[in-house]
Amino acid sequence: MSASPKSAGAGSGGFADLGVRIASAVVMVAAAAVTLYLGGVAFTAFWLLAGLALNWEWQNLVGGERLTRRIVLGGIAVASVAMAGRQGLALYAALDVAALAIAAAAWAGPERRLWAAAGVIYASAPVFAVCWLRESPDYGLLAIAFLFAVVWGTDIFAYFGGRLIGGPKLWPRVSAGKTWSGTITGVLSGAALGLATVHYGGGPALAGVPVFLVGLAAAAFSQMGDLTESAVKRRFGVKDSSQLIPGHGGVMDRLDGFIFASVLVAAIGLARGGGSAAANLFLW
Repeated sequence: MSASPKSAGAGSGGFADLGVRIASAVVMVAAAAVTLYLGGVAFTAFWLLAGLALNWEWQNLVGGERLTRRIVLGGIAVASVAMAGRQGLALYAALDVAALAIAAAAWAGPERRLWAAAGVIYASAPVFAVCWLRESPDYGLLAIAFLFAVVWGTDIFAYFGGRLIGGPKLWPRVSAGKTWSGTITGVLSGAALGLATVHYGGGPALAGVPVFLVGLAAAAFSQMGDLTESAVKRRFGVKDSSQLIPGHGGVMDRLDGFIFASVLVAAIGLARGGGSAAANLFLW
């Protein structure tokens, strides 16, 4: 979930809807923080709703045939991986999503097959990742707090770093505002904030360079997620993924970086094997 001011001032309204944007951001951050603290059903329900919204936005964005059926298929996939994530059933989740993505592709028509399948995966993968990480004993809450710190820190410092330093654009054909200076500032700052969160949030006393490197990778992936969503929107000629969030556009617009970062971090936890997914991020 992005806490970045990257959309501030966008559109013809200028700062006219600044109050709405701030109010929406406060509500989103508060809901994410409270459900993280509560864990369990509340946390799962929050991210289930986010995943359902992601799938709905993506399938509407790409269009094509049998749209309602594809939205239902994607919703089934999201609900299934939310439950699988709570039980740590990674293989089951992967097979289930693959089958439903193939079914969505079959219904989408020849020009939208890959896009429809990608939407099911895009919506489901982060839901599994966060539910699986949160259910990890000992460090589940800290793992998600680490992700929030990395992604929010990256977004915020990338915005201000780019504004204050300026310089060459990162990829102007996809994102007119992103600069190399902002991206580098954001990635370094996000990783540092992630490490600070682990250090002051009760993480292992020896958490240091490896955790910082995980934060660097997650921060870089969050920027890739931002660019990927921008590229998809350009491909289909839209400015926002939807208007679900007042003043902010859609859920995809807010979660673009978090989606990539959460999946990477969960993959690191899985790849290291043994122990819990969250503990594998902090115990090296």
